[in-house]
Amino acid sequence: MQITVLKEKDANEARVALVPESVKKLVAMNVSVAIESGAGLPASINDADFEAVGATISADRQHLLASTDILLAVNRPGDDALAGLKRGAILVAFLRPLDEPKRMEELISRGLTAFAIELIPRTTRAQSMDGLSSMATIVGYKAVLMAAERMPRMFPMLTTAAGTVPPARV
Repeated sequence: MQITVLKEKDANEARVALVPESVKKLVAMNVSVAIESGAGLPASINDADFEAVGATISADRQHLLASTDILLAVNRPGDDALAGLKRGAILVAFLRPLDEPKRMEELISRGLTAFAIELIPRTTRAQSMDGLSSMATIVGYKAVLMAAERMPRMFPMLTTAAGTVPPARV
């Protein structure tokens, strides 16, 4: 079985579907993991990091797709990538099936099995697979950083020997 990760097409996407720690676990289970060259760069992971844990790196996107059993992605891959997958391949990604149901029909017509990460039940048992909560945490943290950058004063209450800086009111 081959699990494949491609470069994300969105120029603003800094995530990658697998990190070396996860690749190492998959390889230990005798799973072949193939990574498109440069897929991890937006997340500050270079090809050598993936190779060090047993992944195969390739710049030949079409060959990767043709040999893929499971394609892992952050966002739904483009039509060119979907067309390169063999019938029966599995796609796991944020697919937005409720926002764009017609796009799901394309997957079905191509004979693909698709798992939308955002539809994994948000239960205690499935908590380790809950992509929405983890992304919401990151968005909340980043929102505070972005607000702090634009705020003309500091956010936290700070008490020093020189005095107290009261917390910002936002």
